[in-house]
Amino acid sequence: MFHRNAPLTATGRLRLARCVIDDGWPLRRAAERFQVSHTTAARWAHRYRLEGTAGMQDRSSRPHHQPRHTQAHVEEQVVRLRREHRIGPVRLATRCGIAASTAHRILKRHGLPVLAATDRATGEPVRRFERSRPGELVHIDVKKLGRIPDGGGHKVLGRAGGRTNQNRRNGTGYAYLHTALDDHSRLAYTEDLPDEKAATCAGFLHRAVAWFAARGVSVERVMTDNAWAYTKNTWRDACRELGISPRWTRPWRPQTNGKVERFHRTLLNEWAYHQPYTSEAQRQAAFPDWLDWYNYHRPHTGISGHTPASRVTNLPEQHT
Repeated sequence: MFHRNAPLTATGRLRLARCVIDDGWPLRRAAERFQVSHTTAARWAHRYRLEGTAGMQDRSSRPHHQPRHTQAHVEEQVVRLRREHRIGPVRLATRCGIAASTAHRILKRHGLPVLAATDRATGEPVRRFERSRPGELVHIDVKKLGRIPDGGGHKVLGRAGGRTNQNRRNGTGYAYLHTALDDHSRLAYTEDLPDEKAATCAGFLHRAVAWFAARGVSVERVMTDNAWAYTKNTWRDACRELGISPRWTRPWRPQTNGKVERFHRTLLNEWAYHQPYTSEAQRQAAFPDWLDWYNYHRPHTGISGHTPASRVTNLPEQHT
């Protein structure tokens, strides 16, 4: 790759060298003609004489001799320990007697991905799939979230004062956040409902499909886990009424529904636990603005920094 301020590209170098070698120009005349130094003109003429056209390309800046280069047996040990124990650069550095930055470079040099991008059980890179158009697959899941009692929970009152929320009889109970998330665009629709029964889930599906339809997205398939509510005829009947094909994750493989699982983690970090709320009503009042920001303004790293709404081509621009 050429420097943006480089006076010569590979084509310019070749022209200069041919003027000197093939046409017999003096070096100083060629240097003036191509507006480079005498030493630069001599370098490219010399390389052309030895290597021809191939010598006009950039060379690696790596030094020929590297006395402090990590020894081969240390690199082999780092790679072996990573594959056997699936540990990160800091722990590898401690066990191998090198710096963590060195361990990181070794892993990168051998093409070993970061631990977050690998399967915990096998250590193999996680294969990520994405549907080609909005609505082709919608992920659905429920997140159970403890409600905040009036006056605040443990984030406001401390651990001892917030224990009333854990009382099964007198506590404030739980919120059941039902989410439908489009696989292609990551556009999300969420409702706070009182439970996760089959009838509640079926009703949510009808409203979610209507919400996506209002935004130009026609839902074709839905993916859920194997929870009780999603295996009942109530759910199957709702899918059939809407003309949707139901899909279920493989048992003990929550990664199959990982996009909505990741959305719920973002929801907890950036809304539910983002600040100490003094009541459940205050937290719920903040949710519509957060969801609007997520869908229309928040850059999503899973889709190259774009917003979910930008991937729905016919979505109205009322939120810009």
